Amino acid sequence: MADKKKQPEKPTPNPASDAGENAVQPPAKSSDLALPDQILPPNLFVLPVNSPVVFPTLLAPLLITLPRHVAMVEEAINRERMLGLLQTRQGDVTETLKPDALHTVGVVVKIIKRLKMPDGSVNLLVHSLRRFKSKKVLSEQPYIVVETEYLDDSTEKSTEMDALTRSVIGHVRKLSEANPFFTEEMRLAMINAPTPATVADLVAFALSLPKSEAQDFLETLSVKERFEKLLIHLRREQDVADLQKKINEDVNTKLTKLQREFFLKEQLKSIKRELGTEVDGKDKNSKSFKERIEAAGMPEDAKKTALEELEKFESLSESSPEYNVTRNYLDILCSLPWSKESVDNLDLKHARSILDSEHYGLEKVKERIIEFLAVRKLKSDPKGSIICLVGPPGVGKTSIGKSIAKTMGRTFFRFSLGGMRDEAEIKGHRRTYVGAMPGKVIQGLKRAGTKNAVLMLDEIDKLGQSFQGDPASALLEVLDPEQNTAFLDHYVDVPFDLSKVLFITTANTTDSIPGPLLDRMEVIELPGYTLEEKEDIATRYVIPRELEANGLSTSILKIEKPALRKMMTDYAREPGLRSLQKLLNRIARKAAAKIVSEGKSLEKAKNGRHVKVSPIFIGEEDLTEWLGPKRYYNEIAERMTSPGVVVGLAWTALGGDILFIEAADTLGGGQLKLTGKMGDVMTESAAIAWTYVKKKGSSEGLLDRKWLRSKDIHLHIPAGAIPKDGPSAGITMATALYSLLSGRKARHKTAMTGELSLVGKVLPVGGIKEKVLAARRAGINTLILPKLNQKDISEVPDYALKGLTIHYVSHVEEVFDLALQSNTAAAKVAKKAKSSSTAKVSVSKQRAYSELTN
Repeated sequence: MADKKKQPEKPTPNPASDAGENAVQPPAKSSDLALPDQILPPNLFVLPVNSPVVFPTLLAPLLITLPRHVAMVEEAINRERMLGLLQTRQGDVTETLKPDALHTVGVVVKIIKRLKMPDGSVNLLVHSLRRFKSKKVLSEQPYIVVETEYLDDSTEKSTEMDALTRSVIGHVRKLSEANPFFTEEMRLAMINAPTPATVADLVAFALSLPKSEAQDFLETLSVKERFEKLLIHLRREQDVADLQKKINEDVNTKLTKLQREFFLKEQLKSIKRELGTEVDGKDKNSKSFKERIEAAGMPEDAKKTALEELEKFESLSESSPEYNVTRNYLDILCSLPWSKESVDNLDLKHARSILDSEHYGLEKVKERIIEFLAVRKLKSDPKGSIICLVGPPGVGKTSIGKSIAKTMGRTFFRFSLGGMRDEAEIKGHRRTYVGAMPGKVIQGLKRAGTKNAVLMLDEIDKLGQSFQGDPASALLEVLDPEQNTAFLDHYVDVPFDLSKVLFITTANTTDSIPGPLLDRMEVIELPGYTLEEKEDIATRYVIPRELEANGLSTSILKIEKPALRKMMTDYAREPGLRSLQKLLNRIARKAAAKIVSEGKSLEKAKNGRHVKVSPIFIGEEDLTEWLGPKRYYNEIAERMTSPGVVVGLAWTALGGDILFIEAADTLGGGQLKLTGKMGDVMTESAAIAWTYVKKKGSSEGLLDRKWLRSKDIHLHIPAGAIPKDGPSAGITMATALYSLLSGRKARHKTAMTGELSLVGKVLPVGGIKEKVLAARRAGINTLILPKLNQKDISEVPDYALKGLTIHYVSHVEEVFDLALQSNTAAAKVAKKAKSSSTAKVSVSKQRAYSELTN
């Protein structure tokens, strides 16, 4: 090898080939462990490897894949059949690997066998002979050739060496039970090893040391140091083996216990089965289902389906996936109230007393329930009814449903439709789906336990819609008396009669309810409460309930009537009672904290006598301390101080409300500016109002072309973040614009509503009841309504009309006369301007007119 001329030519490299690798195999038999009597060459071909270290005396396979290394192996076979194996310092083996990237200490191996593979690679079986050290690199191309220095083991015979050897063999003997590498053949090889160094290498092989530690062990020539390193690794292996043994013992103990319990239970079942005292779980379920099917009172088609499913259930194995599906289906079928009904309480006086005791007002709802009971008394099998309660939050829509069920003596179940997007929530899932369930209607009847229950479908106006279907369309079958006699749920898959169910739905508005669905329901509106009604309800129901919920009573916390009324006007002006309830709860919590912080209780013993705590009184002047500054102010008195500001009435989903419409003129070019987030319809109403007022102003001499070309009119509705739309503000906008031009202020505490036509007609609008109640809550005492809405006032309770003056108009001119203050000076100016031949008003007269007006 030292002669470079005899080296073979460089083979063609193949970049796609991988580096050679080897896996250390168990050592050869004891007869093969002795080194052969041969001369080792001074120079060696070097084969880079990145695999477990092949310690001396071991046999190992090698797979050579790179063409350069394959050619080198062929060259070595043609010579001494010797190779030097050097580990890479890091990374994989490549054809361009330099000698600097290799360790300097390795092993010399002899090629025992060679096997050429079809892909050009070579499989070798090599025998590791001895350690060597690379002294000098003689050649890098075409192969790496190094000058070698063979290393001898440093062995000293002493008592300590014998002790180390025996200690290592003893540890190996203990590990042989847990470590598969320490086989009987390995132990025999160590016993028959010619030298202690051979024993150390065999143990290092069996321990499968990490690459870095194996290389360090290979470079250690002192046998004593090798044994010391081995003892550390053996001790660690022994600890791991002990822990593994403990884990195995724990697992085996648990398995043995479980197996023992299982066998005992099976034996107990067999004994009971032989004695006839217990039947199999499947047989027991089958018998139970058969009895329940017979007792359920199902219709013939439903009973037939149930018996077919029972027959299928009996043929299924308990380990079958269909077993639980069929069992759940049978359980649903048997749990439904096919024939179970509650007896209705048809006593009308009893019903009226319950409704009056639990709810104040709500006369329409109460009358409808009395009518339903009366019809039920005359006809035993009327079809179920669908009632839709529409009103703002907090007016008692949900609670009235519970009272209806209580009045009739029926069971009650409520579920919310808000945000529901999947029609399967109504009609159920098909049983082919994993986790299929019946729809909410069938689930509600199952929980209610009777087929004539009261089902409340809350928030029907907030149904969603998605790619999974339209729940509103699915409700058409449920809420149609002509169809729900044979309602088909996808899960149950047999018709169920819903005709005797009393459905009650709730909504805040009917605008978002689809027309076909709304057509199937009887709509009853709950517009809201007046201040008197809210005061009475709070005194009767809300205050006692909130005090009891916080551990207080009316004798401990007393809220005076003026304070309660101020809470409703300055802190909670909503149509319902939800905000008022929160305020009362807040006061009760603060009172409870005050009592506890002072070290008191509602009744405490002192000197053997009970001393009651003095009550807490909350007056009108104490509300700021208990609730903070008021939220609402008398905006009418503050805003209506100049011409151009008028109060209108609006309807919202939360009930009626008042709104201010403000008009102002600025320098400009005759444009009408609209602000306040008005919708399309309201924008059109503003345009109509401005057209009519311009025409009227021109005829009265309040404006001319020159004035129009130099002025802009700005119409604004405050609360600009809230969208506003609808035609009912038409006469209000016209009045605000005419007030601005004429200089006449709006009358105090006067509000109006009505649609305006282009010729000045006042057209009817909706939501009259809600608007009247909102006006009363805001302190309005004069209302201007369309004449065609006079019939709607009959729906407003008489007590809500007390103190209100209502004017019915058919033309906007009547509105101007009723809503605006009379102004003699303004009339004179207008008359003088009208009699002028030019029919024009100068800028100076306009300024004088404005001063007179103010």
